[in-house]
Amino acid sequence: MEKKKVVLGMSGGVDSSVSAYLLKEEGYDVIGVFMKNWDENDAECTATDDYLDVIKVSQELGIKQYTVNFEKEYWDKVFSYFLEEYKKGRTPNPDVMCNTQIKFKAFLDFAMKFDADYIAMGHYARTKTENGRTYLLRGLDKNKDQSYFLSRVNEEALKKTIFPIGNLEKNKVREIAEKLNLSTAKKKDSTGVCFIGERNFNEFLDKFLFTKPGDIVDVDGNIIGKHSGLIHYTIGQRKGIGIGGVGSGEPFFVCDKDLKNNRLIVAQGVKNPLLYKDEFTVEDPFFITEKPDFPFKCTGKIRYRAPDEEMTIYKDGQDLKIKLKNPLKGITPGQVCVFYKGEVCLGSGIIKN
Repeated sequence: MEKKKVVLGMSGGVDSSVSAYLLKEEGYDVIGVFMKNWDENDAECTATDDYLDVIKVSQELGIKQYTVNFEKEYWDKVFSYFLEEYKKGRTPNPDVMCNTQIKFKAFLDFAMKFDADYIAMGHYARTKTENGRTYLLRGLDKNKDQSYFLSRVNEEALKKTIFPIGNLEKNKVREIAEKLNLSTAKKKDSTGVCFIGERNFNEFLDKFLFTKPGDIVDVDGNIIGKHSGLIHYTIGQRKGIGIGGVGSGEPFFVCDKDLKNNRLIVAQGVKNPLLYKDEFTVEDPFFITEKPDFPFKCTGKIRYRAPDEEMTIYKDGQDLKIKLKNPLKGITPGQVCVFYKGEVCLGSGIIKN
């Protein structure tokens, strides 16, 4: 019987390396593909090292290996969006967009050129199929779960996707890599946005966007400092504002951005009621498998590392209104609010205000 063919996205990290091994063990014909999404002439970009690791691991496991260039798609669909959002004073999540537009769209189309039966990714997430419908589930390792980043991937793509390590804890993945003596067994996990790497985030933004310094004002409109450009700040931010020892001496937090007047608005004290909101709006709502009946109750996360919060979701024209059981600090326009029912990731919306 002919083996089922799976095209695996390989990043040069331990997760995709172990994914390749597990797929091979399950009897798949595995083709590893490295995605080149960012221009190589960038000194900070680790793509060359990562690609060499993919070649090494592919040789160690005896699988075929290719590379595909998605620089144009990435620039058009992910990076341009990232810059536009910052221009609007928002804080986007490019990783969510990269999964939606590149890994589960451009890559999926590319994989089909190999007549692949499936694609696979080294994400900590799972899927289940019930009555012909496919659902996205959280990864078994609660600390590493990446369903948040997959919350805008459509059901059709998920139907064709395998997540080989979704049922494993991270330490087990490392253990497998070490037992097999894979080149990537001890490689550090990558952190931060892929195209920024380890460099200073604000310096990177300044290369692409115009920044104009302006006033920092408190909630009563008093000027208490200067900011270096609104794009450098995010709602809820405390560190790096550069004002201290004013008033009560308590720390200041960013509570709003006044784009029209180029002012950064801050509130003092961690318990300041102006920092907390119990409702907000999301735009561009997306549900993976089934559109729910509104209103409905679920849990949700307002950023990747945030705990689950109880919420009720109402239809509000094209948008959704989210009412929280407990008020939250740092609800940030541009970030993704992801909805869950137990283990199932329902979908997400982009925080509007």
